[in-house]
Amino acid sequence: MSISENIAQIRERIESAARGSGRNPEEITLMAVSKTFLPERIREAHAAGVRVFGENRVQEFADKSEAVRELIGAEWHLIGHLQSNKANKAAELFRAIDSVDSFKLAQRLSAAAEKLGKKLDVLIEINVGGEEAKSGVNPNSEELQGLLEAASRLEHLSIRGLMTIPPFTEDPEGARSYFRRLRELRDHIASRRRPGISMHTLSMGMSHDFEVAVEEGSTCVRVGTGIFGERALK
Repeated sequence: MSISENIAQIRERIESAARGSGRNPEEITLMAVSKTFLPERIREAHAAGVRVFGENRVQEFADKSEAVRELIGAEWHLIGHLQSNKANKAAELFRAIDSVDSFKLAQRLSAAAEKLGKKLDVLIEINVGGEEAKSGVNPNSEELQGLLEAASRLEHLSIRGLMTIPPFTEDPEGARSYFRRLRELRDHIASRRRPGISMHTLSMGMSHDFEVAVEEGSTCVRVGTGIFGERALK
């Protein structure tokens, strides 16, 4: 199928999952994960109505940003791990950083945004599965509470919610408990009503499990291969 056909099918599945769980499909954003894909493929997704795109690496997007700059209404998010020494470039290139996992990184992003005269939307990445190989903050740690308290005082960051990548399972149902845990954590944080923290966004669910994520409250699903096809091996 073409990219536009893939997108139409994914939107239908999002709508079905949302309505089946009593949710409004319009509350859910489809993010096209465009990492490794060429600008012409991204333009096809944009022509099919996608406006939010996710990239994993700062340098990769820097190399192709000029080729997609003309896409009206396109919003670029960094969803991959970000080293704090690349915060300046990331703040320049992206509308949002969806993978903040330390106060040091949040502080550098805020300083970079201030120099650019902008306010940067961010999500805090949560390592719901406690996997050593993955980035993200432990959901039960004092580190998370400290990050929330400190980052809420950074004037050039707007903390919009949480993001996670659960442990992979072949069966999408295997991710359900992790998605539910993130939603419950979000609700707990939101109940504390910290200034500068909105918690409106739950970014969870990818190509193989986004329907389960929608059922558990996701407001943004990140779909790459489901839209663009398989990535070439590098």
